[in-house]
Amino acid sequence: MFLKKIDGPRAVTLPDGSVISRADLPPASTRRWVASRKAIVVKAVAHGLIDREEALDRYALSDEEFDSWHNAVETHGIDALKVTALQKYRQL
Repeated sequence: MFLKKIDGPRAVTLPDGSVISRADLPPASTRRWVASRKAIVVKAVAHGLIDREEALDRYALSDEEFDSWHNAVETHGIDALKVTALQKYRQL
């Protein structure tokens, strides 16, 4: 078995004891961004699995879009990433 050479860790342990790895990240070709996919990218960046610039490049995200995801998770949790809940959490 051959492992592709990468910069940074292959997996990180989150404060709750769960482990996320690069294999858990959504594919770079992701078109449909559901809350769980947004959350895993935010967690990966926050805990050092991938750096912010790599995430922005890999998923073709703007700074504002990623910042909105990050702020929503920090302020209201993963439920705030759901499209149906956007207005509810923006008003707060």
